Amino acid sequence: MNKELIMTGDGSHTLFAIELDETYHSRHGAIRESMHVFIWNGLRYYLSNAVKKNIGIFELGLGTGLNALLTALEARKFGCRIQYHAIEPFPLEHGLYKQLNYPGLLPESVPDKLFTEIHEAEWGIETPLTEHFIIKKEKITFEEYLQDDKIFDIVYYDAFAPGKQPEIWSPELLAKAYGMLVPDGVLVTYCSQGNFKRNLKQIGFKVENLTGPPGKKEMVRAQK
Repeated sequence: MNKELIMTGDGSHTLFAIELDETYHSRHGAIRESMHVFIWNGLRYYLSNAVKKNIGIFELGLGTGLNALLTALEARKFGCRIQYHAIEPFPLEHGLYKQLNYPGLLPESVPDKLFTEIHEAEWGIETPLTEHFIIKKEKITFEEYLQDDKIFDIVYYDAFAPGKQPEIWSPELLAKAYGMLVPDGVLVTYCSQGNFKRNLKQIGFKVENLTGPPGKKEMVRAQK
């Protein structure tokens, strides 16, 4: 896919996928959206109710690497150990991810090296990037992903919108995500489409409508 770098409302970059006519993050703020949806209502919510310190996270769509970067910082902050498994069929080119300005905007001390290592970690190999954060990336689609015996505590469902990639939001793939979660595991996403929520409930999820990030009325957290 051809992509263009654009600025969002909080001063952080996102990418515009030209063929899909869709941005990777909210135009109202890339960092703001990721923090609200995936960190505050996903990871921090789960940690507030969990007794264990080893957390498994699956991200559908590594994209810009922003969610992975924020998660690595949270792991350090809370002293937990996160095994992060992300799939991405269309990884960013070196020259493009090097332009993204996330490290310089985050309040924590974030070396550019960590963000670069997220993108340059070898595909298909578990790679420790810090003492708290291990990443494994696979260059495949969700349809191609083989679960084997791996289960996760949290799923970041961060695909392009249902109107752009309807196949990713099918009941079959949502059921696949359900099967990948531990009991009481959570799936979080920016999407709050009615049909999507009905499918989640039919599969067996408990669905919560939460206040969305700026520019979006609602988001969804679904619990197994």
